[in-house]
Amino acid sequence: MLGRRIAHPLSTNYAEEFPLPPAKRLKRRDNINISPSRPLSESENYDASPRPMSWRNEVPDSEAESSEEEEESIPHASQTELESALPPVKTDKGAIAEYEATRAADDNLDLQGRLGQRKWVQGKSSIYVDAFNLALETVLDEESHLFDEPEMAVFQRWRGLSYEGQYLYVRLFLRKTAAWHRINRLKYYSDIADLNAAVDELLRPCGLPATTAVERIAPGESEPPKDTVLSDSFTFADSSVDRIDSLEEASSLLMLEELKELAKEAKVQGKNKGELLKALRRTSQKQGGLGWSGLKRCDTEESIKSEHLVDIDEETDLLNGVGTNRDSHFVRKILSNTGPCIRLSSAAFKLFERVHLVFYRSTEWTEKSLTTIILARISRRNFPDYIVSRSTNIFLSRSILLEFEASIRTQFAVDNVLEFSGTVNKDGLYKVKGIFEEVYPRWLTILAEEQRKEDRVYESGEGAYLRRFSPAWVYTRIVHKGTYVLGRFKEHKREHQLLTELLDQHLFHAARRGAWYQRKALLEEHYMWALAPHEDRSDEQQQKHWKRIALRTCEDGLQDRECHIIYHHDLQKRISKLERQLKVAKRHQHDFGHVRLAKPIERFVEGTRVERERTPSRNGRRRSSTDKAATTMINSTRRGGKTVWLDPLESNGECSVEAMCLSHYRSVGWKGYHSEGGVIRTLFGYLFYDVLFTYIPNVFQTPFQTCPLDLHTDAFYPSRMSEINQRLNEVSNGRGVEILRRVHEEQKEKQTCVVGIDWGFEIDDLVEIVECFKGEALSTICKVMAQEYQQRGGGIPDLFLWNTEKGEVMFAEVKSENDRLSDTQRLWIDVLSGAGVKVELCNAVAKEVVRR
Repeated sequence: MLGRRIAHPLSTNYAEEFPLPPAKRLKRRDNINISPSRPLSESENYDASPRPMSWRNEVPDSEAESSEEEEESIPHASQTELESALPPVKTDKGAIAEYEATRAADDNLDLQGRLGQRKWVQGKSSIYVDAFNLALETVLDEESHLFDEPEMAVFQRWRGLSYEGQYLYVRLFLRKTAAWHRINRLKYYSDIADLNAAVDELLRPCGLPATTAVERIAPGESEPPKDTVLSDSFTFADSSVDRIDSLEEASSLLMLEELKELAKEAKVQGKNKGELLKALRRTSQKQGGLGWSGLKRCDTEESIKSEHLVDIDEETDLLNGVGTNRDSHFVRKILSNTGPCIRLSSAAFKLFERVHLVFYRSTEWTEKSLTTIILARISRRNFPDYIVSRSTNIFLSRSILLEFEASIRTQFAVDNVLEFSGTVNKDGLYKVKGIFEEVYPRWLTILAEEQRKEDRVYESGEGAYLRRFSPAWVYTRIVHKGTYVLGRFKEHKREHQLLTELLDQHLFHAARRGAWYQRKALLEEHYMWALAPHEDRSDEQQQKHWKRIALRTCEDGLQDRECHIIYHHDLQKRISKLERQLKVAKRHQHDFGHVRLAKPIERFVEGTRVERERTPSRNGRRRSSTDKAATTMINSTRRGGKTVWLDPLESNGECSVEAMCLSHYRSVGWKGYHSEGGVIRTLFGYLFYDVLFTYIPNVFQTPFQTCPLDLHTDAFYPSRMSEINQRLNEVSNGRGVEILRRVHEEQKEKQTCVVGIDWGFEIDDLVEIVECFKGEALSTICKVMAQEYQQRGGGIPDLFLWNTEKGEVMFAEVKSENDRLSDTQRLWIDVLSGAGVKVELCNAVAKEVVRR
């Protein structure tokens, strides 16, 4: 069979040549509250990717446009699991200052006293500094073995900083850490009396002891990122005088008006800041030193006034002809205009970031690690009462912690190629394949170690969430990505081998098992017959042989308790197809009639749809944000597009299609919410409040969690099976209202942060909903949520409706023209229908179209 070219079946949707666009992939985030919207088809990549963090060496052009007084409202590049569970909250300077001003502290209060009593003295203590130090002290008290001697020296030096130095560092830590900040724009006068002294303290170099630790290079990473490793000395911050030497970095400091003045001098043009920066950099690179080299300024009145713009070093460079471009001139001119700037040092910053990684047990990088703890220490947010049990053996050694960090960076490098750089070219695929080949042997080694832990160390279910902090968790995802790349290179035999190995392990990424079964069965059906030895079988016999193997793979997937139900439908369809192709006798074929997806009742609601034409820009100018907002709603009849309708019950005001359909149901006696699962998640949070916060070892690692760490894993249900089944029986027997009212009375006033609960729902509405639910139906829905909280986060119908006169609840999935149900929506409809809950598919039909 060597040299024989195997044609790709049409169903695989594989293109034959490079370059080619990436295979259609499911757009999915690894957020704990978001699940895939549907199982993947044969042609789709089965993956979920976190968003990458912005690296510290990036120079954001927009930094100078933002106000230097902006506070911690900058959105995250990514969120930790704790942060993603919190609702949005206002944390601006005014809100914090107002809160702290109402609580005068005793000067003698220590860190724990100030945090416990929520008392601070302006200019002497701060919630920001105390929260930062709390995280640091907690980690050093319990897990100091994760840091070496030079790192401990950095912490000791941190303790020796003045309050003002610590305050300035923490406030910058909460801001755009990759950016330079103009010192003359840092307006922390209420807490820092001498700003220059605080800056000097952060810039002061400090010596470090030599380390005897031998750093091991992690697979997939030739060396750690630049400037992130401590040397024989360090500073907490960098100075622009020593660090900024390129026009690209210096120009990012300028405000728009300042940039226009510089562009005018350089005789470059652009419509916006981005174009001006590009033009300025391009001009500086291309123009030689003619007219600039070997010339000395005349002592005119104008030059004397601007003499401070050119220092002796520049004149020396110009006279000696050093450099053939104008970079040095522009850099000095910019820095003389902006004044001294400060930026957090990468090495110290990464060290403190590692501290917060250990403290929060976060598997993702974040630029605002303190957000959660600050919210927790401000009375605006309260967390449930539970027993905190921090395991100190998550990272057994410093080397494992560093390897985990490196694996995260490697994962981001893979994602940057496959997910965030547009069409993937051949070079990108080769890069990912190279990373995979480096990671693969290490993955096998750690996999065996983790299996030994599971067999001998962990208690039942304990390892399910502790393993999330193993490098093998990340490496498994990289190997998973590697199967996609092998498929693109048509190395299907190796891909099949990897899929088999992924399915043979049951420790990591169990939620992907259904996708692995699907892909493995596809390879066996279409490719493996031509790649594996025939063993005296003809081509036809070989094809049938591998189709029977594919059939067994699908059956194994259906029998695998870890294979999520959203994949069952496609596996069942493939089984039926293979049995027909293999001409299996009818009596021996699988009968999936009992699990066939229930069809919802269809309803057609007529309304008036609004169409808007996109407004062209006037006089060729760039449209303002107001213009853009006015032209957002446009004619959108293509699939998935948002449409605008008129609400007859709200004086024909404009609304979404869901609001228009909700008004129709209200007009015929139904009450309801457009919640897309919000009601169900709220009811589950109410009814299972005490079950969620039952003591289980190590699932509550910090005092600031809204849910146990294992809620979004397969370990949640079996770890609490007795408590969950008891509560399900209580709900079935009609005690739901009693539980609901009790939790509301205890927690509503405090607005306790609990995953899923939206305190905005009226308690009377929730009581009516529970009364209208049949106990068995509500119990069934709650059991699905308890077993598969993460996977069931999406797909719940748009509208939740109830009718007190009929004593009935109903769900309605709203669809406008050309929309269709996703598989997860069909599965939720099946669950609800199977529980005896009425479900409707509400089709919005435009009886009239109004153009505006």
